[in-house]
Amino acid sequence: MSKVIGIDLGTSNSVIAVVENGEPIVITNAEGDRTTPSVVSFHNNEYLVGKFAKNQRIMNSKGTISSVKRKMGKREQIDLLGNKHFPEEISAKILQKLKRDAEAYLGMPITKAVITVPAYFDNDQREATKKSGEIAGLEVIRIINEPTAAVLAYGLNKKSNGLILVYDFGGGTFDTSILEVSDGVFEVKSTSGDTYLGGDDLDNAVYDFLIQQEPLNTLNIDNQIKSRLMEAVEKAKIELSSTNTTTINLPFISTNENGPIHFEYTLTRPKFEEIIMPFVMKTKKSVDQALQDANLSTNDIDEVVLVGGSTRIPLVQQKVKEWLGKEPCRGVNPDEVVALGAAIQASILTGDTTDIVLLDVTPLTLSVETLGGRATPMINRNATIPCSVTEIFTTAKDMQTSVEIHIVQGERAMASDNKSLGRFMLEGIPPAPARLPQIEVTFDIDANGILSVSAKDKGTGKEQKITITGSSTLTDDEVAKMIEDAKKYEEEDRKKKEEVERKLKIESTVYSAQRLSLIHISEPTRLLSISYAVFCLK
Repeated sequence: MSKVIGIDLGTSNSVIAVVENGEPIVITNAEGDRTTPSVVSFHNNEYLVGKFAKNQRIMNSKGTISSVKRKMGKREQIDLLGNKHFPEEISAKILQKLKRDAEAYLGMPITKAVITVPAYFDNDQREATKKSGEIAGLEVIRIINEPTAAVLAYGLNKKSNGLILVYDFGGGTFDTSILEVSDGVFEVKSTSGDTYLGGDDLDNAVYDFLIQQEPLNTLNIDNQIKSRLMEAVEKAKIELSSTNTTTINLPFISTNENGPIHFEYTLTRPKFEEIIMPFVMKTKKSVDQALQDANLSTNDIDEVVLVGGSTRIPLVQQKVKEWLGKEPCRGVNPDEVVALGAAIQASILTGDTTDIVLLDVTPLTLSVETLGGRATPMINRNATIPCSVTEIFTTAKDMQTSVEIHIVQGERAMASDNKSLGRFMLEGIPPAPARLPQIEVTFDIDANGILSVSAKDKGTGKEQKITITGSSTLTDDEVAKMIEDAKKYEEEDRKKKEEVERKLKIESTVYSAQRLSLIHISEPTRLLSISYAVFCLK
């Protein structure tokens, strides 16, 4: 029987896991590592993923992309060496590698997966993640929130009951979720976060500080210099988790009429903490919001679980302890726990694990625009999903024969201040005085957090429906073409990639030796009962 894998599709690194003999385990990739860098590098219509791609960030900076997760759900293309790529397409390359590695490890084809997303991913971002899976040849049977997955893995290990706060500070996103664990039932009480706050921001802040130092402040910072400096910043950040000082040493960073220019800077932990403090403090807002939404105080929290690579930073651990008044749990691997939880959820969905029930929530309020441009809530944020809500609306003007259903997502009172998810017309309403027709609107949100909306005129039975697939993401035709291309060129791509990887492994070894020799390298939904509302004439 084919296995269903769990995938943590991360901003910086991705992890795959599976349940074997009742226990979730991490699957090592083809390189023998437990994590795979979420980096894709393109060159001459060929591509690399993972460690080999990450090694290209300096020599092929214009053709290499990382942190693509931050662009998911946006209708924009990424220019790599003159070729345009959708974020979903690039993420699919990462998923394809993870799929192949899982197949090699398990010795069987893999066609289904559970993929995790940040708890605060909106509808477009979740749909984009599903489409990436489809392009990669995977049926995504469930999208699960990362903090929820972490508690699944943590709770299965601990076998304990209580309220758990998950502080998830990853490479590109931040989430706080509070879950109640009781006799195998995992219920999400609240979630809050920021999809544009993560370890990348810490790196960028240190980078911005360093380029103000001599001699960098006198240079024209090109892609190669930036790539080398960002790589050094990432290394320094990691080292400062266990040491008080680290030296950033970049020989031959540039040249001028006097010869080569070198850069060396000793970064101390206090200075590093000073630079990143504003970003760390921003996470407290989400922690406070999650507690408020769940009607809890810090005294109610039994345990704190840290998730994401950024939680290895001592300052982060110190602040979390300070804010919540308790020592965070250190018994889980912050890099792997999300994938392990995804594997457990896969096991639940396939019936292999039967003693766990997961009740998740939707992160943002889903509303319909009504008269005056108001956003009338249908499903409030932190409502347990899946769920369905039906409300009766009416017309605003006499003889109105059609209404426009405009769906928005967000917490603002006016529809125009929230994110528009989609709109459609319900026509053919018999002419009648205002407020007489009855229009039944249903919001149905599935276990993946993806929304469907229908509107029906109760008098005639006429109905229109829409599934919110994200107006800012790929069309079905674009997805279908990418799936077809992925299958068509799979074998050819595999052979090319293996050959390129062999060459790059040699080049990487030579490059590492050159760097050691200091030789310059050139760049070759709680439910809400709403008041009777009206639609305006469109």
